Amino acid sequence: MYEVRIIGTGSFLPQQIIKNDSLSDLVDTNDEWISTRTGIKERRISSGENTSDLAIEAAKEAIKDAGINAEEIDLIVLATSTPDFIMPSTACLVQKGIKAYNATCFDITAACTGFIYALNIGYQFIRTGQSKTALIIGADTNSKIIDWSDRNTCVLFGDGAGAAILQRTDKEGIILVDTGSDGRGDELLFCPGVHLKNPFMEEQEEKKQVMHMNGKEVFRFSTTVVPQTIEKLLQYSSYHIEDIKYFLLHQANARIMEAVAKKMNIDPEKFYKNIHKYGNTSAATIPIALNEMDKAGLLEKDDLLVLVGFGGGLTWGSALVKWNK
Repeated sequence: MYEVRIIGTGSFLPQQIIKNDSLSDLVDTNDEWISTRTGIKERRISSGENTSDLAIEAAKEAIKDAGINAEEIDLIVLATSTPDFIMPSTACLVQKGIKAYNATCFDITAACTGFIYALNIGYQFIRTGQSKTALIIGADTNSKIIDWSDRNTCVLFGDGAGAAILQRTDKEGIILVDTGSDGRGDELLFCPGVHLKNPFMEEQEEKKQVMHMNGKEVFRFSTTVVPQTIEKLLQYSSYHIEDIKYFLLHQANARIMEAVAKKMNIDPEKFYKNIHKYGNTSAATIPIALNEMDKAGLLEKDDLLVLVGFGGGLTWGSALVKWNK
């Protein structure tokens, strides 16, 4: 088995900034109501960019940061719940956009856990020798599946993309990944797909293709499963909570991060937060935050990080990473 490390990161967000008070024109809300409940102050919303556009720009930055050529990439895994098309995959559109024609490309759907799932796929492909260099992307244009008349969801989400380059190495990098799913929670956070309709069946009521969420139950789920997956990750490694420099959680709600920190008796300063600027960008939150931390000089050689995702499915996952970029 080969070692696998992250050698480059990138991110891209639309230029259009929508502050909390701007949403008061759409629903009964205001900055105080949103910020006290979520920690969000503003979010980036597409003014025409689709998911592939965001992903291509994030990929280009990651490739540049890694110091490689696109031709070296032999695998592209893109996590999204908001693809440009049902087919072709958004990953194939990224391949075309960056000219990475030696790569096998496919999308996965694991909602806000998508980047962790995709990271694990790239990790397994490389460590077993099937691939050498992988481009892993989390990208979502949530604004196209939001019900802008629903105060419970429209205040939460934003658009964006983040990427990481994984490569075969002899240095320890990605140490361990834990993932899980529980399909019994399928109705807690979902967005209907293409309406089932054909000439050989009775008419069915068409459901609007927008996001639906049971916020209280999702909060309960996340504050339960996040400590569990972190503890499981560390249980099967040689490290302890005290060894971790940063916990990089999916940026769903600042209150979730605060609750996890309190529950696990971890210094809240160890939880990186950028939700106030971008809101919940679904599969993109973790790679966007990782790229920000890297560019800000917060990550040093051999730092231990725990990345944690959780979301619709229900799905969850975590990764223990030694920073050896």
